[in-house]
Amino acid sequence: MKMKIITSIFFLIYLGVSTANSEETFSNYKKYGLTKTKFKLSKITKELDYPWALTFINEKNLIVTEKNGGLFMINVDTGSKQSIKHAIEHTSYDGGSIAYSQGGLLDAYFDNQDGYIYFTYSHDFKELHIDGKSMKSWSSAIARGKLKGDQIIGLEVLLIAEPTLETNKHFGSRISIKDGMLFASFGERDQGMIAQDPTKHPGSIVRIKTNGEIPKDNPKFMGKDTWLPEIYTIGVRNPQGMTISPHDGEVYFSNHGPRGGDHIGKVKSGANYGWKDIAWGGSEYSGFSIGDVPFKKEYDKPVKTWVPSMAISSIQFYQGDEFPEWQGDLIVASLNGKSLIRLDYENNVIVDEEIIFRNKIGRIRDFEIDTKGNIYLVSDSPKSFLWKLSK
Repeated sequence: MKMKIITSIFFLIYLGVSTANSEETFSNYKKYGLTKTKFKLSKITKELDYPWALTFINEKNLIVTEKNGGLFMINVDTGSKQSIKHAIEHTSYDGGSIAYSQGGLLDAYFDNQDGYIYFTYSHDFKELHIDGKSMKSWSSAIARGKLKGDQIIGLEVLLIAEPTLETNKHFGSRISIKDGMLFASFGERDQGMIAQDPTKHPGSIVRIKTNGEIPKDNPKFMGKDTWLPEIYTIGVRNPQGMTISPHDGEVYFSNHGPRGGDHIGKVKSGANYGWKDIAWGGSEYSGFSIGDVPFKKEYDKPVKTWVPSMAISSIQFYQGDEFPEWQGDLIVASLNGKSLIRLDYENNVIVDEEIIFRNKIGRIRDFEIDTKGNIYLVSDSPKSFLWKLSK
């Protein structure tokens, strides 16, 4: 009897420690409170078909991509929409299942230093297999061009990820540019452990110069001899957000976990985030576990991790006068949670979280912040709008 009591006490102590550690490790966005900040949401433009990315080219005009290849310039004052011609060899999104048809024309990023618009997209290939059949396969790709009138001119393909794969999933594909270096995220295309193979691009974040050249201080030239020269960080699953922190100047990315394990991490030279040896608290969609533990010491640990998953998408640090109380905070978009979330930063540490809004515009795919601090958003749907969040 005494042994049973002692065993029960140890079990309760263990359970308490495990619960405490779990609470420290994971965050549950469903428990966040709603903001007290007053705001309004207004429609700017309608009739967008699965928009994927927004990027401002000046104070009044932004570029919008659609997964099916649509490219538009929208005046945010008037809502007028101009179609832009381009010759990007993307795989058109067919409007099918969200889970199994994720490719298309994806990110767009305007660099006001050189005047180029940088694009990511699923590149369409045809491979001849051993049985003699020609089958479609896809790869993530990066290109750039300049906007002249109503078309993209001087298109240059900077990088096509290798190998091409038959799965039309997990392309990742966000861009950020810092000091003439372009960072781009490549999803692992639902191939799991390929993210641990630095001789292949899927499941990595690459770093190249904006003209496509390879920086000589990339990991391959700093002791990672077997890595592809473009690869900077490995072990990611499906990273769909990227931004530069005004606090420490580092590049941050968001990454989809499987069933749980969404997170935000830093893009670091030679870093490995562990997919698919670990899953950051997530599991297979079938419910089966992935790995023995959520994290391992040999892998880089995320800045913040969520269980359950929110299907994290775009992230941006807030800078502007429209909402001065949010200055320097990290704004996070959620697809499944249909939410816009604020992570309160103080001294480069997240001290609190809140929901700005939820269930108002659908699955939030991307957002952009103008110079005044207004936030423009698009949802992942066939009948989407461009929305403006302001005071």
